[in-house]
Amino acid sequence: MVKEAGARGAARTSVWLAGKERRGGRGGGQPSGLDRDRITEATVRLLDAEGLAKFSMRRLAAELNVTAMSVYWYVDTKDDLLELALDAAFGEFPLPAPDADTDWREQLRGLAAAYRAQLVRHPWLSPLAGRYLNIGPNHLAFSHTVQRVIRRTGLPAHRVTSAISAVFQFVYGYGTIEGQFLSRTADSGMSPDDYYGQAMRSVLEHGPTADFLRESKELMDARGGDTVAEMLDRDFTFALDLLIAGIEAMVARG
Repeated sequence: MVKEAGARGAARTSVWLAGKERRGGRGGGQPSGLDRDRITEATVRLLDAEGLAKFSMRRLAAELNVTAMSVYWYVDTKDDLLELALDAAFGEFPLPAPDADTDWREQLRGLAAAYRAQLVRHPWLSPLAGRYLNIGPNHLAFSHTVQRVIRRTGLPAHRVTSAISAVFQFVYGYGTIEGQFLSRTADSGMSPDDYYGQAMRSVLEHGPTADFLRESKELMDARGGDTVAEMLDRDFTFALDLLIAGIEAMVARG
């Protein structure tokens, strides 16, 4: 019998824990041409194309041209499958080599930029990242790399996790909001620049927001950038520089 996910009173476990080992090899009614990697890849494609709210095991089975019960041969629950897709997304961006002779600041910028790009490319990633234990091999590799880079900053051991939180919770929030914005613009059929321009014109016709924007005009003009992408990149880069400068300042203070 297929186990129901999220049963009342039951804590969420993980597809990566003992008892949820990878299934392989044909036999026992296992459908031909299907394996966990193929199912995970199709899941990522569907989540990218249709979003998390519309995803279902039946929709996935139709995409794979199999029955829903065929998919359950490889995963016990929908949660298990989403957890596999989440870890697959973390395996898409390159990690610096452990022995790379590169300044930690550049490595940290690269990791932060890669994480932001993933959050934007896969808007479904951010809600799932807070739902599961994140102990898949790709996420662990990412976490180990981040930890190794932060250790090279010179911060004492008891400050390493705080620095990781400061940088990557910022990236998580920034990338999540950016991804949601781009999803809205895609749904509207407009480009990000046209959507932004229309939104600004609309709020300028609304009293309270118009007053706020007029007061903020100097800051917005100073922000610069001819396109939404340029404004987002400029804000992200400087905010990340502020965090790196903060780490440097804390190291200097000892």
